[in-house]
Amino acid sequence: MSGFAIRRLGDGDLDALRAMNACFDAAFGEDSDYRQAPPGDAYLRARLADRSILLLVAETPAAEVVGALTAYVLDKCEQERAEIFIYDLAVAARWRRRGIATALIERTRAIARALGAWTVFLGADRGDTAPIALYSKLGRRQDVHHFDIAP
Repeated sequence: MSGFAIRRLGDGDLDALRAMNACFDAAFGEDSDYRQAPPGDAYLRARLADRSILLLVAETPAAEVVGALTAYVLDKCEQERAEIFIYDLAVAARWRRRGIATALIERTRAIARALGAWTVFLGADRGDTAPIALYSKLGRRQDVHHFDIAP
């Protein structure tokens, strides 16, 4: 890895978490999720303190966030084990094709091993060829349907 380092956010990383959200916003272009009602400091501090949420960033030596990953540790009931669900993964456009997404996933895998998790899983949109190619290199593909159900 050259030009960036991966680290897990924790207490005191409020500015880095906001930069992480900005990275997601730039990559996904979903203004309604990232700009209309940004969370307050207390809410974000609680997320930073929650060890069941993995907040990872790829940063330059100047502390610029150029990649980000959010994952959730899901404790299971059928066995004493957990799964890790990668919910968001993004790399700034000018930093793509440098191994950042792979490095973020590999750090997630290391954390999963340390936690004793039995799998790490994530999804990709149909037709999103670059992520699908990357994820196919790292794991086994399953074709599933995803449904959003309003509360």
